[in-house]
Amino acid sequence: MARSSQTSTRRIVVAGCAATLALGSLAACGGGDGDAPKVAENKISAGQVPDYYPADYADLIAAAEKEGGKLTVYSNLGDENMAPIVRDFKKKYDFIETVSVNELDSDELFQKTLSENAAGSSPADVLISSAATAWADFSGRKDTVLEYESPELEELGASAELLPSVYSMSQDPMTIAYNTSLMETPPTTLSDFAKIVTSDEDTYKNKVTVRDPEGSFGFTVTRALTEGNPEAWDDLERILPLTRPETSSGTQLEKIVAGEYTAGFLISASPAYPVVEDSAGLVKIVFPKDGTVVLPRGLGIAAEAPHPATSKLFLDFALSDEGQRAVAEGGLASYREGVKGEGLHTYQEVVDAVGEENIIHVKYEPVSKEDSAAWLERFDGLRK
Repeated sequence: MARSSQTSTRRIVVAGCAATLALGSLAACGGGDGDAPKVAENKISAGQVPDYYPADYADLIAAAEKEGGKLTVYSNLGDENMAPIVRDFKKKYDFIETVSVNELDSDELFQKTLSENAAGSSPADVLISSAATAWADFSGRKDTVLEYESPELEELGASAELLPSVYSMSQDPMTIAYNTSLMETPPTTLSDFAKIVTSDEDTYKNKVTVRDPEGSFGFTVTRALTEGNPEAWDDLERILPLTRPETSSGTQLEKIVAGEYTAGFLISASPAYPVVEDSAGLVKIVFPKDGTVVLPRGLGIAAEAPHPATSKLFLDFALSDEGQRAVAEGGLASYREGVKGEGLHTYQEVVDAVGEENIIHVKYEPVSKEDSAAWLERFDGLRK
């Protein structure tokens, strides 16, 4: 059983909206450059499925083969994240010829799907996004998400299903990232971070980056932090007057590398991992021990998917042991127990760093306009 979200703790919270990541094009579906750390080999059992799959799963594979070996994915992930998953899915089923990945904003992909269906039909088969509120709104509409119970659900635990037929593909932690040449003492908690930056406000003024809470990602993770650890409001009161907002993790990390920012907090680990690996020690990240926010990434099948059988194969693969290894190779945090190896990032490493009781799990539930406005008013009041 996966440990990721089965444990009920005081830090499980309700939060909404999306994670907006820097996206590229899926031009390269191979590995990284020669300087990247060696990644554990993912051995794919081509055409074979686990013995706990239903007896008629062969019929689903046959139906997928008749669909022509094509799949269209709407995703908020970059090519470096999706490439290993696409590569190994095609190894698993050799009749899969084309997996087209359309990289879209976390909220945009839902609106695009709805608009295309309203106009006639959408090419979208699979939807991948960490936009919690957008997922809740989308799946709450009639005929939007294909009803499907994955055979992997029993292996992962019921909490792996974020919404009906919407599954957690990864469980991505938020970090404190910092430039080691500018911040010599690494913070271990958000409270440590607050003490460091307020010890010399002239030095740190406008040198700390925060994700803009007017954007869906910034709102989701920051609200989750304050809901899961109310004492964080005291830290934010000290930190926020020194910050400058940004709208993407990629921009934040680029400016930390360049020294324009000394540090930032609530920065997603998925785009941070390769930056840390390539920086030769210049940039490091830490998981705050007084509350590390973990944001699941939702995976579901569009109700009007042109290739429904192939979509089911893809979803099951992404949740399987083989698929979760590919997920981890792509820089996302696999939450499946037993996935480990050099170059693979997992939810378990976050647990090992901070303890399960100090993880703040973001649940896929809507936040009312009134609650959102009240929270933003309090947050914005601390920045002035």
